[in-house]
Amino acid sequence: MATGTGSRPDGAGPDDGRARTWARLAVACAAGAVAVVAAATGLGGWFMLVSGLVGLALTGAGAWWAVAHRGPARLLGALLALAAPIAVLVLFAATGLWVVAVGVISLWAAALAAARACLRRLRQPHGMSAHGSPPVHRPVIIMNPRSGGGKVERFGLAERAERLGARVVLLEPDGPDAEALARQAVAEGADLLGAAGGDGTLAIVAAVAVEHRLPFLVISAGTRNHFAMDLGLDRTDPSTCLDALTDGLELRVDLGDVDGRPFVNTVSFGAYAQIVQSPEYRDSKTATALEHLPDLLQGGEGPRLHADAGDTRLSDPQALLVSNNPYMRADPLGGGRRERLDLGTLGVISVRVEGAAQAAELALFGERAGSITVLNAQRVVVRADTEEIPVAVDGEALTLPVPVVCTVRPGALRVRVPRHRPGAAYATPPVDWRRILRLALTRRHTVPGADR
Repeated sequence: MATGTGSRPDGAGPDDGRARTWARLAVACAAGAVAVVAAATGLGGWFMLVSGLVGLALTGAGAWWAVAHRGPARLLGALLALAAPIAVLVLFAATGLWVVAVGVISLWAAALAAARACLRRLRQPHGMSAHGSPPVHRPVIIMNPRSGGGKVERFGLAERAERLGARVVLLEPDGPDAEALARQAVAEGADLLGAAGGDGTLAIVAAVAVEHRLPFLVISAGTRNHFAMDLGLDRTDPSTCLDALTDGLELRVDLGDVDGRPFVNTVSFGAYAQIVQSPEYRDSKTATALEHLPDLLQGGEGPRLHADAGDTRLSDPQALLVSNNPYMRADPLGGGRRERLDLGTLGVISVRVEGAAQAAELALFGERAGSITVLNAQRVVVRADTEEIPVAVDGEALTLPVPVVCTVRPGALRVRVPRHRPGAAYATPPVDWRRILRLALTRRHTVPGADR
């Protein structure tokens, strides 16, 4: 999967030797796991390995039946997904192979940990470039008091912002929307715009800031705060984001655009976008998803999509995710993170699982499965067999006419962040064992593939 820049140049830096040491340790642990299986052949070591893989595949197939069907098929699928791993554990215990299994799993876990440590040495990210920000005199912050379960009140955000010299405007259900409030603040002389709320609200206010070339302040007062996470802000205490008013740095980051509407994180098409259109989704996410997924996954509900991501055609995806900068891992559930927000490109993840066999493959191979396509593009055009399609923009449900065009505006957004902030945890890319093996076996000072 493509990732951001910030790789170490060939042979550069004191950590190359340490990276090679970690690579050799990873290969040794992986070889040890294979050796344990081979040594236990007389005790059924290979049978243990095969049965474990079969159990994992059956779990994936059962999960597919559970979400893609209703009635008895769903029940049987759920039982299979639960029973398969339990059956494997019972089989290991009954045949006395549990000690071997523990040894193999421990060695393999150590191999993965060492491989990721190696990749951290090779890919220490430079981070997004930050520079000093001039003082502001008339900052205005728009706050959604309902966002994040009431974080604005719980953390005293309005009161602290006002003590630091900002004017606070609360977003009320029956009042002007976030864009209107932001434009009014600019008309009244604001020299900084801020937002405390969900990522959808952040994107709307950010677009006004971009239009008027103003700095933008992000306060992590939403539910998931994906944008704040990738900016390295503190998500546990949103009040710390306000430190940027008095001691801040400025980052230049990209802003996504979907048919003229801004987005800071993602635009979703397909199954997820269709599900969030349901009025019941907000109050009952799991039940609503289970109700709609069988028809969506088997083609009985929703439009048929196809997309052009650069020069690549994506045909009939069940789920399509377009992100403002690529995610480090292909994570359809949205649990991943972006290493950088200033690469000037869109990330694209397309998913199409056509049956239990492909679900089993997905369980075995993860993001390397054939049912997932991951790429980067400057422009994504989504078409369908209907005149309009459901779209989820930063989690907000919309309906847009086709074709829907997604682009990115490089470096458009001036984000003001606190000088002292937690920073985003480094996300190791997927383990490339061929690269690890080449590094472990080489004696040269040049690190194989370090420029990836």
